[in-house]
Amino acid sequence: MSGAPFYLGVDGGATRCRARLRDADGKALAEASGAAANIHVDFDAAIAVLRAVVAEVMEKSGLGGADRAQLAIGFGLAGIEEPADAARVVEAFPGFRLVRAANDAVTACIGAHAGADGGLVIAGTGSAAIARVKGKETIIGGRGFTIGDGGSGAHIGLEAMRAAIRAFDRLGPASAMTGDLIARFDGDAVAMMRWARYATPGDFGLLAPGVFSRAAEGDRIAREIVDRAARAIGALARGAAALGAERVALVGGAGEALRPYLEPEIAALLTSPLYDATDGAILMAGGAVAPQREVAQ
Repeated sequence: MSGAPFYLGVDGGATRCRARLRDADGKALAEASGAAANIHVDFDAAIAVLRAVVAEVMEKSGLGGADRAQLAIGFGLAGIEEPADAARVVEAFPGFRLVRAANDAVTACIGAHAGADGGLVIAGTGSAAIARVKGKETIIGGRGFTIGDGGSGAHIGLEAMRAAIRAFDRLGPASAMTGDLIARFDGDAVAMMRWARYATPGDFGLLAPGVFSRAAEGDRIAREIVDRAARAIGALARGAAALGAERVALVGGAGEALRPYLEPEIAALLTSPLYDATDGAILMAGGAVAPQREVAQ
């Protein structure tokens, strides 16, 4: 290969890992995807996934081991909470021209605003907000399923299950949505308890589409859950704006589904991202993105 530099961005979240390689002009050369890569959950397993996607992208683009000195990598990873976490990741990838690592919310925000100042609200399985203003990054929320993640798909699913078990026990109102969930477990409350005991945030998040579907049909309980989630996302957006973020983007499957339920002022504040978190990682590593706007996934 030529001596020109290459830039590899990796977005490693709690659901999946994505990697993209661009040349010095920002042209996309190759992509790869892998399993979840949350260093807080399992550092060694996450590093193994990251190495695999890096190797796959290099192979797809014709880069070999001897080309590592030309390759700068940016990692945006779930589970990076402090500089020591980022340092551990960097140390796991010796021999490359440059390696930088940050929380995936940081790289998502960098991508959303093409490297400029701004804020970002993430509403997927979990939720968080970040503001990048005058070189300072502040994360709001993102404190995990147990004590945070308001407005997330996981919490929407959790609230739906709570409503369903209350309806089953005649401790709360019933609706088509609660009936859906009770039927999912063949009307067996013990089965519902057993499932909930071992369910992950991702498992609860898989219930969210059914809640949105029933809310759109006018189901009162589903609509109450969705409205609470929309208020939680609104609070995150206001938090980012209060820190000085003039432009705040919204990303994540739950976030897009919640758009119709947001307060008008919040809906007006929240924009679409310019680029995705994978390109944000490339920008963090010093790379560029081709001039034409690319739709963030």
